[in-house]
Order: sequence, then C-alpha cells, then structure tokens
Amino acid sequence: MSNSAELPIVAPPSRPRLPQWLRAQPPSGEALTLFNRTRGAVDDGGLHTVCEEAKCPNLHDCWGRGTATFMIAGKECTRGCRFCSVETLRAPAPPEEDEPQHLADAVSRMNLDHVVITVVNRDDQADGGAGHYRKCVEAVHDAAPHVTIELLSSDLAGNWQALADMLDGIPLDVFAHNVECVERLDKTVRDPRASFELSLEMLRRAKELRPDMVTKSSLMVGLGETNAEITESMQRLRSVDVDLITFGQYLAPGRPGERYLAVDRYATPEEFNAWADEALALGFAGVASGPMVRSSFRAGELLADARKKVNR
Repeated sequence: MSNSAELPIVAPPSRPRLPQWLRAQPPSGEALTLFNRTRGAVDDGGLHTVCEEAKCPNLHDCWGRGTATFMIAGKECTRGCRFCSVETLRAPAPPEEDEPQHLADAVSRMNLDHVVITVVNRDDQADGGAGHYRKCVEAVHDAAPHVTIELLSSDLAGNWQALADMLDGIPLDVFAHNVECVERLDKTVRDPRASFELSLEMLRRAKELRPDMVTKSSLMVGLGETNAEITESMQRLRSVDVDLITFGQYLAPGRPGERYLAVDRYATPEEFNAWADEALALGFAGVASGPMVRSSFRAGELLADARKKVNR
C-alpha cells in the first residue's frame, strides 16, 4: 500500500448555466414551414446569413417568421473581434460580382417587407467594400421597390469619402452601425482597428449626409461594463442623433479562451426593461431591449414604430 496520498480528481471548468430566459425554442407548425422556406431561399441563392455565421440565438425565431439577415461581401472578415464567430482572414476572396443579383432574387422570393443587409469588414478593399455594399442595396431596391432596406455597415476604416459615395442617393431606409460595447472595453472586445469614437463619428457623418435616413446602433451587455457606462453610451449616441438602439446579452459563440471572451454577467429581463425605459426617456425613437435581442431582431417592426414618432 502506497504511503502517498491520492490526488483528487478535478473536473474541467464548465460554463455558467444559462438562465431560463436565454433558452430558445425550435419552431413548429406554420413557423417550421416558414423556417424551411427561408432556409431554402438562402441555400438556393448561395447566400450567407449573419444568423448562421454569427451563431445568432434568434435564428429559429426569425427564420420561423420568414425573415433573415443577409451577410454580404463574403464569409470571412478582415477583423478579429473577440465576440464574433465569423472567420477572420487578412485577404479574403474578392466580393462576388453576381452577389447583388442573387440577393435581390432571394428577397423577391421571400416576399419580405423589410430586409436587413449586414456586411463583413473589407479592410483589403480601397473603399472598405462600400461600392459593393451599395450595389447590393440598389439591386434589392430595383427588384423589390416596396421593401424597406436596412444596411448594417462596417466603419469603412474611417474612409469618409467612401461613406459619402455610398450614401449619395442610395435607396436606404435605415443606416445601422454598431458600437458593440462601452468605450472602456474597446481594446478588450473589438479588433484594434475599431473604436467607440470611430463608430460614433460614422453615425454622426451618416446622419449629416442623409438626415432623411433613420440611424441605428447596438450595445451588448455582459462583457464587464457598468450601468453608468451603459447610460453614458446611450447619451453619446443620442448626441449624434441616433434614432434607434438595441440592447442584447453577450453570449460567447465558442468556449471562452484565446479567441472568445467569457460572459461577465447575465442581465435579467428586468434590467433590459429598465434600459429600454431609459433610452426612450433620452429621446430614442425606438428601442429593442432583451436578453435575446440582436441588432437586426424584428428590425422592420422597430422601424415602423420609430417612423410613427419621427414622421419619416
């Protein structure tokens, strides 16, 4: 018999258990039919969606309503933010020339009233991808002029001429760009080329160039921010006349470690309701706030509510 003490067996660390309010339910019945039809439209067009690439927890809800957020300019991003599951490549393949038409065909087949088009960063392109983004918006409008269009844009690496060229006369209803997190956490959460200040300037200039457009931004919680910093972020977004804001819970898309950040806290539905009330009190025309909310979640409904208030 050995005199040495046996070492205890230590189980590997596990993730905190998800609260009940963060457990999504798969679609059934009519919603399942719509889900399958949406998947078919996406697959048949050879399109990418941020729903899939970013592992959005609302995929079943949105696709079960017949809506999807299309991701253009490729499947790979030139940036490596620590909250995002989209693959990072320094030099992705050029944007596909026929993508605008494929996107327009899919939107037409799906009989949408509102479409959200999001993008990957294209720092490898001289204009940051702005020209391709514009072509996609124009193609959708030409094919389905009744559809309202929302573009969730990159920051174009601060190329203000590219921004002006992209927005000049473009048939766009909502220009969205996400600050993602409070400013203090920029260097921890976002790629070093991104910043709260740059994002704020992007939104300011967009509103200045096209005051007729609704502007929108989004903030994640659960990354280590304080409630005071959330309030400050809202105030700064209102200072550049951002109309719409969304709040959602950060959920690590993979096991936290070298790439992904760990969840700092799970905010309660009551906290999200309080932030929504605060945002409306600060003058935002519309707000979506909840644990499962993402920047494009039920975006058409949010735009409609906002237009009633701002008469656009």
